[in-house]
Amino acid sequence: MIHGYGRTDYCANFTTQDVGKKVRLMGWINKRRDFGSLVFVDLRDRSGIMQVVFDSSKMESNFDEVDQLRNEYVIAVEGEIVLRDEETINEKLKTGLIEVSVRNLEIFSRAMTPPFYIEDDVKVGESLKLKYRYLDLRRPEMQKNLIMRHKLATTARQYLDKNGFLEIETPMLIKSTPEGARDYVVPSRLHPGEFYALPQSPQQYKQLLMVSGLDRYYQITKCFRDEDLRADRQPEFTQIDMELSFVGVDDVIAINEGLIKQVFKDILDIDVQLPLPRLTYQEAMDRFGSDKPDTRFGLELKDLSDLLQDCEFKVFAGALKNGGSVRAINAKGCEPKFARREIDSLVDYVKIYRAKGLAWISVTEEGLKSPITKFLKQEEIDAIMDRMDARPGDIIFFMADCNKVVYDSLGNLRLEIARRLNMIDENKYNLLWVVDFPLLEYDEDEKRYVAKHHPFTSPKDEDLSMLETSPEKVRAKAYDIVLNGTEIGGGSIRIHDSQVQRKMFAALGLTEEDMETKFGFLIEAFKYGAPPHGGMAYGLDRLAMILAGRDSIRDVIAFPKVQSGACLMSEAPSPISQEQLDELYIQTVEKEEETSEE
Repeated sequence: MIHGYGRTDYCANFTTQDVGKKVRLMGWINKRRDFGSLVFVDLRDRSGIMQVVFDSSKMESNFDEVDQLRNEYVIAVEGEIVLRDEETINEKLKTGLIEVSVRNLEIFSRAMTPPFYIEDDVKVGESLKLKYRYLDLRRPEMQKNLIMRHKLATTARQYLDKNGFLEIETPMLIKSTPEGARDYVVPSRLHPGEFYALPQSPQQYKQLLMVSGLDRYYQITKCFRDEDLRADRQPEFTQIDMELSFVGVDDVIAINEGLIKQVFKDILDIDVQLPLPRLTYQEAMDRFGSDKPDTRFGLELKDLSDLLQDCEFKVFAGALKNGGSVRAINAKGCEPKFARREIDSLVDYVKIYRAKGLAWISVTEEGLKSPITKFLKQEEIDAIMDRMDARPGDIIFFMADCNKVVYDSLGNLRLEIARRLNMIDENKYNLLWVVDFPLLEYDEDEKRYVAKHHPFTSPKDEDLSMLETSPEKVRAKAYDIVLNGTEIGGGSIRIHDSQVQRKMFAALGLTEEDMETKFGFLIEAFKYGAPPHGGMAYGLDRLAMILAGRDSIRDVIAFPKVQSGACLMSEAPSPISQEQLDELYIQTVEKEEETSEE
């Protein structure tokens, strides 16, 4: 029997330098191999595995207990570090040269047979792993992800502290305000019929901290958005959030480039070269069809609109007449790799993005193959081939429509082609900034302008005069940082003048009453002296996902939700008692069952 819990160290922290040392180790049984009077056990903790050996001739405690041991039992062993016999050396293990010769054993906890093996690359459904998430998290690859996430957060804290930032918490129960995703709301027992909201971000509070004179703030904080989920989205997510006073765009970018450089060095031992490239929003859209471009491969968009102004091909001419554009990408060298059925599948693919079709020209040694060349003049074809740098073996894909459809379709088509042809180097990390976003965008459903980022983003000084007359032309002092085609963070210089803030709210369609009701406390604060300020927020989950080489942020979150917003393990959300509802003055309405007419 082992008395006390005094673990000497984690399993994988020992080396041959420790041979002869008396140790206490604790963990889970990963594997057991029984040879009668000799039993080998792989003991696992978060550091890795240590082989421990139970020899009946050397045991001081009852050897009969060893026969009870099974996978996932939680045990403690006490013994001596020894060198392995040469034939039992395991070079795949960090501790493969040594083992523990056990003298004493204690069983802390017995375990049922798990519903799946506790090992990497286990072949079971995601739902089963999420239902038993505490078992899934025992797997080494999952523990590695969470340890890396911890290091990421630690690096951020240390860097920001070194650069004069104060870690300050902001409230979780706040006032519900418009603009952005749907809020999660919390009923107030003390204020019947009134509700708090959970923060979608600490935006207004961190601006108020700048008004308070605290100058540099950060926190690693939970945020909440009630929206449809996908691989890189959860109802609750974590931000590395910061705000700085007396700064412009270049100042915020500089401090964040230093943070990114430190993160890549600490986590991946990669030296990021600074300064990072910058693209304006318009350049990113024109070249890549996306404001978060993946620049690890080519397939850039080219605008052909000026070459086709007098085109008689109705698809192209109609798009140009209606104010749209004709753009194309050159899938260089892909003609032999794409049979007609593959091309047809790409035509179907772009329909996801509201494209009515996809025109194409295959360039072969024998000439051009395409259903559209008969509608084009020879000089138009020659001009297209020249601009697209077309050579035999290439395929040119064309899109003609309004700019939004063209950008969405070709931007995603280039990604799909790159995926199908393995053109993306998964070991490459391309970072860049996208700057000069539009301040506003027009929402066709609501028939009004909405903020491209949020309503506190400052317009560029030279565009401020157009805010009331031509709001669609106003650019923002906004910036996003993009990694391999994923936006990992974004921010802006904020409006610090109450009159400019009122103009911004008016451009968004808010009345004076709306302004006072929703944002009165912020506008009031600005009247007492607000410094120029700006900030940035990173999606910690997304950044961790990419650094860990995973496809879903669920893999770097300890207890994530599924696409419906439910937790399969705890079965949240769940009904609450009538007594709780009564205390909150809430009545529930049963959802009507959907019926279908026969």
